[in-house]
Amino acid sequence: METRRALVTGAASGIGAACARRLAADGVQVVAVDYDAEGLRELTTKGIQTLTADLADLDGLTQLPTDIDILVNNAGVQQVAPVEQFPPERFGYILRLMLESPFRLIRQTLPHMYGRGWGRVVNISSVHGLRASPFKVAYVAAKHGLEGLSKVVALEGASHGVTSNCVNPAYVRTPLVTAQLADQALIHGLTEAEVLDQVLLEPVAVKRLIEPAEVAELVALLCGPASASLTGSSLVLDGGWTAH
Repeated sequence: METRRALVTGAASGIGAACARRLAADGVQVVAVDYDAEGLRELTTKGIQTLTADLADLDGLTQLPTDIDILVNNAGVQQVAPVEQFPPERFGYILRLMLESPFRLIRQTLPHMYGRGWGRVVNISSVHGLRASPFKVAYVAAKHGLEGLSKVVALEGASHGVTSNCVNPAYVRTPLVTAQLADQALIHGLTEAEVLDQVLLEPVAVKRLIEPAEVAELVALLCGPASASLTGSSLVLDGGWTAH
């Protein structure tokens, strides 16, 4: 069996790091990309090559490898503020990093996948790609856009052996989630512990944060032997949030 090559963005911590390690465990040669050079140094697993890059620098994306069989679009940030107070420049940055950057990376890696007759595009979306929450206008908009992008790639790639799917977790135990506790506490007038219980986990039936390794298992499934007809889908890992 030929060795596959994967590109994982936002790989210095959290979901991205877990995905890089999980794919490497399956024998995939992983290129782990992040702007956090120090965090990337923690990825010492065999089969992982690290690259430091600013994924919001759209012109710089052309410097990343394109001979990629598996693309995992994971990089993301969060900003919590009411719409009327949301900084326009921050809105633009989040859309650039979390929607246009994935588009650019898909666009430049698809020719290789099409040439090989096999490819996997995995977009780390969110329950917020399917549901909205207050105070997260840019994040919700980006994730909803990512869902549409993923479906179009699924339809166009089907005849070339390329699948495209989203993974949609609720709140995962990552720096991105823990960092927003303080912001949410200020907005809601709660303690950080109360934010976790009363805001983040309130719509979730299973009252716990998801571990990054759980998300990585779904990514591995989407790249595994049973994935040929699994495309254009959103795999929801939300503890029952969308069951309401």
